[in-house]
Amino acid sequence: MKICVIGLGYIGLPTSAMFASAGHEVVGVDKNQRIVDALNRGEVIITENGLAEFVAEVMKTGRLRATTSPESSDAFIISVPTPIKEDKTADMRFVESATRELAAVLKKGDLVILESTSPVGTVDSLMKPILEDISGLKAGEDFSLGHSPERVIPGHILDELVHNNRIAGGYDSRSAHRIAELYASFVKGEITETDARTAEMCKLSENTFRDINIAYANELAKICEKQGVNVWELIKLCNKHPRVNILQPGPGVGGHCIAVDPWFIVEKEPSLATMIRDARLTNDSMPSYTTERAMEILSGTDSPKVCVLGVTYKPDVDDMRESPVLELIERLRDKGCSVVAHDPFVAGRREDILADLSEAAKGADLLILGVNHSQYRQLDFAALAETVRNKNFFDTRNFADASAAAAAGFKYYLLGNRA
Repeated sequence: MKICVIGLGYIGLPTSAMFASAGHEVVGVDKNQRIVDALNRGEVIITENGLAEFVAEVMKTGRLRATTSPESSDAFIISVPTPIKEDKTADMRFVESATRELAAVLKKGDLVILESTSPVGTVDSLMKPILEDISGLKAGEDFSLGHSPERVIPGHILDELVHNNRIAGGYDSRSAHRIAELYASFVKGEITETDARTAEMCKLSENTFRDINIAYANELAKICEKQGVNVWELIKLCNKHPRVNILQPGPGVGGHCIAVDPWFIVEKEPSLATMIRDARLTNDSMPSYTTERAMEILSGTDSPKVCVLGVTYKPDVDDMRESPVLELIERLRDKGCSVVAHDPFVAGRREDILADLSEAAKGADLLILGVNHSQYRQLDFAALAETVRNKNFFDTRNFADASAAAAAGFKYYLLGNRA
């Protein structure tokens, strides 16, 4: 089967390689010429465990290539961004554009699948009218249509694409069955058939479940600071209960999924999704809350300099999408701080993100651990003590070695604990 995958980002590219590895002819489409040229050389420009090697092997088979426009194919998969606007509503221009482009080459018997996480109704209310109007064909009669959301986590994408369970949501039952059959060419997890709207709502609900639970942990952190309780010790003790599993607080929630998807539900049912909205607002408040804690630590310091350790949205990846640490940096600057960051995964992406930790920390009055990258587990506090101006360390992840920090003369502060 010839498959056209539109969008060669963190999901589209690995998915393209998986289908090609399974024996299909795959054409990857992206508007970014740099991505297209790199893939046609057998290279990738995103960091993901094992992806570069996997793509290089697949390219040798000749079953994967890249271009900038959709081609006539047997199946089309849309895997483009679905960001949110300033008003917290979904920005569907990329999905709409991809749908219009593929509609121009759509023919009878084709299969169209939306992978991008989208508000409920995207398949039948946005995509279907466009496809039918441009192609002159009818969904469910002349072509199949549906939604099959990914359920992967950066850092483990290749493994989870294969082994995670998957949903095949069709505009009609035949579409769902065709989607399931296609993904079964490489998916080893269970593939469940349902309707497109349920599939759309399922992906949103999964990520919203996590967002709500993280909001609970963040709210507990604020309460514990007021009540003189260490939230980390509290959570550890609570989780000894066999039916309790409280997640961990932090400076906010990032990534393109958990920080975005709940708003898609709120957008559709604003009067009903009140708990979902409140949880989102709680998590969105954490960069501001963390900033206020930092400014308390810096009280009385003239022209304070802050060094932030880690800026990606989660540890050990190069993905900065919706990272709350980036907002934290901007809020600190709004408060008059000079801010420099260190991150081994995205150093150089911005001029204020340095590769050398000693250089970043030089003259700092406060070090803030924003992301729990593995290499921050054993920081050389003695060396850092030689380069900073004031020895203050604020851990927002309960990750650094507090005793080592204290031994080097640092005052150690912990989010969720004011003791």
